[in-house]
Amino acid sequence: MSDRRSGRPYMDPYLAGVGIGCVLLAAFVVMGHGLGASGAFSSVVASGVALADSARAASNDAYAGYLPGGPASVFRDWFVLEVAGVFLGGMASALLAGRFRRAVDRGPRISSRARLVYAFGGGAVMGLGAKLARGCTSGLALTGGAVFSVGSWIFIAGAFGAGYLFAPLFRRQWL
Repeated sequence: MSDRRSGRPYMDPYLAGVGIGCVLLAAFVVMGHGLGASGAFSSVVASGVALADSARAASNDAYAGYLPGGPASVFRDWFVLEVAGVFLGGMASALLAGRFRRAVDRGPRISSRARLVYAFGGGAVMGLGAKLARGCTSGLALTGGAVFSVGSWIFIAGAFGAGYLFAPLFRRQWL
């Protein structure tokens, strides 16, 4: 498979999967726990609330758990550093592969505006689901799957099943 615009091939997905597995193993060995992303966003929000009103943040169960060292602890939070590293690593990868550009990837039958609405809408639903589930898909699928959590494997099967079920509804936007 290759990038439509540059024609350059993407990394082999099996090799990328092995790479993600090695990163997950390294996270367990070095940090003592697996990967995830939603905790980073919760830490940033809790720190923002604490900066505005520290008493309210400390008295609210939704925020207090993310502020063990006060509002500045956000910069020592493993998940915040992880998400920052993912962002910087993605930028470095795009630059090294010659794929860094400002563009909205979309199919010929959808406008850039509609594509962004779908993307932000889907992201909002995923974020809400992650908050309600008290964890995100990366933490549940990667970390939970790696430790053979039955609930994680049920989630993985359900996520792939839903993807296959709904793909025909969105596929026409890309062809």
